[in-house]
Amino acid sequence: MTALNEDLLARIRSRAAGYDRDNAFFSDDLDDLRAAGYLGSRPLLEVARDQRLLGAHAPATALGINMHLVVVGIARVLHERGDGSLDWIAAEAAAGELFAFGNSEAGNDQVMFDSRTKAEPQPDGSYLFTGTKIFTSLSPAWTRLAVFGRDDSDDSGPTLVHGVLTRETPGHHAAGEWNPLGMRATQSFTTVLDGARVAPERITRILPVGPVADPYIFGLFADFLLLISSVYAGIADRALELAVENVSSRRSMKTGLAYGQDPDIRWQLADAAIALDSLAPQIEGLARDVDELADHGTAWFRLLVGTKTRSVDVARSVVETAIRVSGGSSYGADTELSRLYRDALAGLFHPSDPESAHATVATNLLGALEL
Repeated sequence: MTALNEDLLARIRSRAAGYDRDNAFFSDDLDDLRAAGYLGSRPLLEVARDQRLLGAHAPATALGINMHLVVVGIARVLHERGDGSLDWIAAEAAAGELFAFGNSEAGNDQVMFDSRTKAEPQPDGSYLFTGTKIFTSLSPAWTRLAVFGRDDSDDSGPTLVHGVLTRETPGHHAAGEWNPLGMRATQSFTTVLDGARVAPERITRILPVGPVADPYIFGLFADFLLLISSVYAGIADRALELAVENVSSRRSMKTGLAYGQDPDIRWQLADAAIALDSLAPQIEGLARDVDELADHGTAWFRLLVGTKTRSVDVARSVVETAIRVSGGSSYGADTELSRLYRDALAGLFHPSDPESAHATVATNLLGALEL
């Protein structure tokens, strides 16, 4: 059952423009969502539907909350597959802790399969992390930060160490400024790690460098890619809704009819709706498959990256169509459609980017590239 009622969604939508204008964190939204029980562990299908709805009302809020929901979702995926090692994450989320991701690194096109961050093992089983993470959403508010880095200390080969540090841990700080084109309320500052310690009991996985078939990695990609897709589908939902309102209220001086009666405009909006209608079966079908432990074998990552790529592309196209048919006023910087357009562009930069996605699909179809 969704925690998003009409009153809550209306309050959240009413703040979105102000957060964007002021480049401010969505603190009031976070308080409301936490009070509504939105941050706890739930089936992925339910979360995906809610994130689409939230994305239609406040895209930046939805994107920021996504990061918490992904961390909690990884714990749920493992639990459902008989691994309770991360049940403490779900328990801490239920107790009010807010999780964020410190994974992205500038210039790291290996994404989760290698790292520029150093993970140094300590005699007590803890690790010290040193490196720079970009796009750390929820920077002002997180209480738990999921990080990973590379341990080169063992002669048998490097490993990737995943863990969760607490806000109180010394050795981390936000750097630079956050002044992006869109998704401003996420406040996704760069995070600098300088010997930040993760305790042994908070080390979540130690894996080989490179692609690996591990439920932790599957849970990360499944939750991240499907929830990202949901947020951008929500942006498209709202853009189409605004476009219909606008062409129904605007009238042609030439004919006296509403622009919604113009055959060309009707075709454009119908085309946008056809593209948008294709997303729900794809997103929800895969989310249900994750919940029900369906086995897509080696096709899983192809399906996930394809869904994310298509969802972002459709969202950008639908928003552009909405602006085109709504007239010149939608080009104003303070209009909702203008904000949705800027927010939709952020989808280009989330993993997996189009190049990586196409490489993943090609490998599934044709095997590994011979060099």
